[in-house]
Amino acid sequence: MSLLITYIKSLLGTEYEPVPFVSGKEMGRLSSFENAWLLLHEGKIEDFGTMKELDRKAFHGQFFQLKEIAANGKLVMPAFCDSHTHLVYAGSREVEYMDRIRGLSYEEIAKRGGGILNSAALLQATPEDELYEQSLSRVREIMRQGTGAVEIKSGYGLTTEAELKMLRVIRKLKETSPLDIKATFLGAHSIPLAYREDPDSYVDLVVGEMIPAVAGDGLADFIDVFCERGFFTVPQTERILEAGIANGLHPKIHANELDFSGGIQTGVKYRALSVDHLEYTGDEEIQCLLGSGTMPTLLPGASFFLGLKYAPAREMIKAGLPVALASDFNPGSSPSGDMKFIMSLGCIKLRMLPEEVLHAVTINTAYAMGLQETHGTICRGKKANLIITKEIPGLAYLPYAYGSDLIDTVILGGEIVRHSLSA
Repeated sequence: MSLLITYIKSLLGTEYEPVPFVSGKEMGRLSSFENAWLLLHEGKIEDFGTMKELDRKAFHGQFFQLKEIAANGKLVMPAFCDSHTHLVYAGSREVEYMDRIRGLSYEEIAKRGGGILNSAALLQATPEDELYEQSLSRVREIMRQGTGAVEIKSGYGLTTEAELKMLRVIRKLKETSPLDIKATFLGAHSIPLAYREDPDSYVDLVVGEMIPAVAGDGLADFIDVFCERGFFTVPQTERILEAGIANGLHPKIHANELDFSGGIQTGVKYRALSVDHLEYTGDEEIQCLLGSGTMPTLLPGASFFLGLKYAPAREMIKAGLPVALASDFNPGSSPSGDMKFIMSLGCIKLRMLPEEVLHAVTINTAYAMGLQETHGTICRGKKANLIITKEIPGLAYLPYAYGSDLIDTVILGGEIVRHSLSA
């Protein structure tokens, strides 16, 4: 199929020479075309330019059954890339939501067996087919909200059998959804109650049994560890990452959500593709990240939902770092995969500019999933994953109107998967 989008008010995030990510002051500079056209062919971006340069007759002669749609007054931009989610889970945790309203902290809930352990118990008891159906509903939801690529982590199993079940569900979602999906093994998400007095024995289980099983079945692209106070220490994290690397899994880390944990430095040491959360990030951590190739990925949805401090995005950008923003879609600390809302939090709470947040939810999150060569910008040869907005004044209106549905059309792989008339 070939598709020609014409009369685009603003075509955002364009590039002729691909870059892996955008850093520092460059995050505030967004390449775009006004009154533009965009040509898609066989699922990829074929070409783009301004309307005054468009040779419509030549395109209709060259591309068989070329379909044309007009985008008058609308913006066209890359589809969102969400590089940190836990959207494969069973049930929900609104009871803990009420506990937090009554004054209990996230850590207090976790210590009494709630939080991640609650989700693990629910998941272990849920049949695989039912878990897939629940998760497919969430995949369809984020797809309609403009997400075109997503990373999904395990970590609500905490037994070998249940972790493998989660990863099999993720694999089935890959096979049955138009979304581009990356899978991450996060067996080290929390320490089960049975191992609380001897957490190293659980690390032994992760290293000796879970990782070989995951790698043997080819179920994951990445390995992740919750390196945090009350969860996994730096030495434990290093053991797990080393075992993952030995089995062909690229490292990622949950780091510095609750305190200065050493997780950022550990991630850089092991060349993690990303370190995520980073609410507690100081000068030492920023200097460690500079030039490392590890993407700082901030999750403002979790800070918003839990009432935590926000990561210092402005300080990171000022220092010259790239910044990515992801949803952390999960049942306990960020029960939403709406990346447009994440853009709003980026502007409102992290004091980022609209141009910065657009880079942070497209090209930089694509890099955080290893998809920067195919996703995240409007570039010839990249996959045609796109959002067409409704008629709006400009880019700043997207994060400004934080509660409005401003997406008209979602295109994944060159195919229209959502249109406002059929929404």
